[in-house]
Amino acid sequence: MIVKDKIIVALDVPKELQAREIIAQLKNEVGGFKIGLQLFTAVGGSFVREMAKARVKIFLDLKYHDIPNTVAKAAVEAARLGVWMFNVHISGGSEMMLRAVDDMRETCEKERIIEPKILGVTVLTSSNETTLQEVGIKNKTTEQVMKLAHLASKCGLDGVVASPLEVSMIRNEIENKRFMIVTPGIRPPQNSKNLKIDPNDDQKRTMTPSEAIRAGSDYLVIGRPILKSKDVVSSVREIIQDIENPSEDSPDAKILEFSKQN
Repeated sequence: MIVKDKIIVALDVPKELQAREIIAQLKNEVGGFKIGLQLFTAVGGSFVREMAKARVKIFLDLKYHDIPNTVAKAAVEAARLGVWMFNVHISGGSEMMLRAVDDMRETCEKERIIEPKILGVTVLTSSNETTLQEVGIKNKTTEQVMKLAHLASKCGLDGVVASPLEVSMIRNEIENKRFMIVTPGIRPPQNSKNLKIDPNDDQKRTMTPSEAIRAGSDYLVIGRPILKSKDVVSSVREIIQDIENPSEDSPDAKILEFSKQN
């Protein structure tokens, strides 16, 4: 896979026109686009269907979490929209995930729809151990992520959404080598020229693009650092450059240099 196809731009904007402008600017620069709760609530499924028909790869990020029957029916409708990927909360449990997988795949076969990838959300990148304790989870963040990743794999999901800090552990422990890892919480290097560093950032478990890819991420979901920049195309190209040629003082560059010497 070429580097640009690993980048998913988060369309975290309130207006359809803004989303269309971003897609027009970046459709040849990145692998796909994420439509989350904000934009979906504003514009609805018709926009998603239109983009899918135009062969724009859409990751529908609605994080389904409900009773098994409701999530299974939502999974079927996501497939009918023509999305590339969508996700569910793994914490909804195995029955919920198994129903979603089975009903969606049965419908796709019956209606001759290309199956979208189903991802499981582990622990949100805005969460930490304090957040988990607030809701009664005593596990450490990494322990909870791994517990949920194993459950998602067991239930037949195609992969997980996880912070970059847990990527290498998931990659090492999950036996299915095709198991996808989609990673939000991507933030620019401190020496970035174009990418915007948000002083009000609520992400807690983050890495730079090059760090996340080398940890084992398949796809990077990036929103604010690109959308808040003055030039979104230049920002995306800087990300690609960071992945292909990490700066000399970055951890990745040092690892690569050590590998060459040994």
